[in-house]
Amino acid sequence: MICGARTVEISQSILGNGGEKFRKRRLKNGLAEYPLRIIVSGSGTIDPKVKIFQKRFSPIIVLTTRRASVEKLRVLATNADKVKICGGTEINFPAAFRWLRAEWNVKRLLCEGGGDLNDALFRTGLVDEINLTICPKIIGGRTAPTISEGSGFPKLAQAEGFRIQSIQRCEGELFTVFSRRK
Repeated sequence: MICGARTVEISQSILGNGGEKFRKRRLKNGLAEYPLRIIVSGSGTIDPKVKIFQKRFSPIIVLTTRRASVEKLRVLATNADKVKICGGTEINFPAAFRWLRAEWNVKRLLCEGGGDLNDALFRTGLVDEINLTICPKIIGGRTAPTISEGSGFPKLAQAEGFRIQSIQRCEGELFTVFSRRK
């Protein structure tokens, strides 16, 4: 599982609590009990007090860049199992994913966001599938989070193309899966 640093801090995401339902589903599907947890922060700025660092049930990797100061790297190294520099000013995601495959045997990666991380993965063509839950709640405004933030695709003609793979209704919500158009 991969997540941006701000998303980890705001939502206490990436199984900061151990995720019992998630653990049982993984075991049922023949996967490892807990996934590798990967945090992305180009600047290396991650609050060392967030819940993810308090629960040590699976390895934590931080992907960062050379923008991270020596002090930030030191703090990260004391809290994470591995800190990997993957670029100068921006994360080089293709290289980072090759490293994850070679060093950690990562073949599939679930991204929990946020919008800037999603945007970077869309722009580098690394998203094969989107799992999107549609619920009957509306939020909005200039500061509301979206699925893809950052620089994005300024023109509709440049947008990533996906197709509906499945839709399932459950307790008033729609769980949708979209796959990349090839």
